[in-house]
Amino acid sequence: MRSRAQLKQLLDDLYRRYGRRDFLSTSALSVPHRYRHQEDREIAGFVAASLAYGNVKQIHRSAEAALDAMGSSPARFVRHFLPARDAGRFRHFVHRFNTGVDLALLCYLLHQALERRGSLQAFFLEGYDPAHEDIGAALISFVQRALSLDVSPFYPSGTLPAKAGVRFFFPSPAEGSACKRLNLFLRWMVRREDGIDFGIWTEVSPAKLILPLDTHVARIVRRLGLTKRNQANWRMATEVTCRLRAFDADDPVKYDFALCRLGILKEPIPG
Repeated sequence: MRSRAQLKQLLDDLYRRYGRRDFLSTSALSVPHRYRHQEDREIAGFVAASLAYGNVKQIHRSAEAALDAMGSSPARFVRHFLPARDAGRFRHFVHRFNTGVDLALLCYLLHQALERRGSLQAFFLEGYDPAHEDIGAALISFVQRALSLDVSPFYPSGTLPAKAGVRFFFPSPAEGSACKRLNLFLRWMVRREDGIDFGIWTEVSPAKLILPLDTHVARIVRRLGLTKRNQANWRMATEVTCRLRAFDADDPVKYDFALCRLGILKEPIPG
C-alpha cells in the first residue's frame, strides 16, 4: 500500500511524463485543436468528445468525417443548421452504433442551445452553481434541458424515443452514469490552457470537474489504489476525483490526460 506522499509522487511523475502536447495526437482532442477560434473549438470539442468511444484511430476518423461535413467553421454550421437542408450531409456517417441521424439531431440540439444562450458555456451555466461541490448537478441540468429541446424534424411526434441514438451523447449522473465523454468535454473546455486543454470556459472552476472515467481508466485507478470499487460509474468517478483533490485541490483532473496515455500507449501500470 502506497503512502499518500508516494502516490502523489507517482501521479506527479506521470503528469510530467505524459501530460505534454507531444502526446496530443493520441487523443481525440487533437481534432478540435485544428480550429483557431474559440467558438469552433467549443462545437468541434463537443462533437469529438461525443464520439470518443472505441479505438483511437476509429474515433479520429469519425470525428474528422463529422467535422469535415460541417465545413470550415463548425460553429457557423451549427448556428445556421436547418434539418431539411443540412441533415443529409451526414447520411453516410456511422460510428459504431451511432448514425448520421443521431449526428444531425445532435447538431440541431446544439443549434437550439446556441440560439437560446449564444454559446454552450452559457447554456451549461444555466444549471451551474459555484457553491456546489462539483459539476454533477450542473450536468444533470444540462442533459435534461438539452434532451427537452425540439426534436420534431426528426421525430414528428415531438417525443424523443427512449432508445434514440442521440441520447448516448447525453448520459446523466442522475442515472448513475460516469458520463465519461461529457466530463472529457468539460475538461477540455474548463481546465486552464496548457497546450492540451483549451481553458475556454472561464466561468466554470476546474476544481469542480470530475474525472472522465471509463473501464480502461477505472482499471488504472484501481491498480494505483485510488479506489476499490469495481463498477465504472458516477460514484467511482466522484470518489477517485475526491482522492485526486487531495493532491491538487484546484485542478484535480489535471492527471487525466496522463492516466489515459497509460492505457492508450499500453504502458505498464505501476504496481
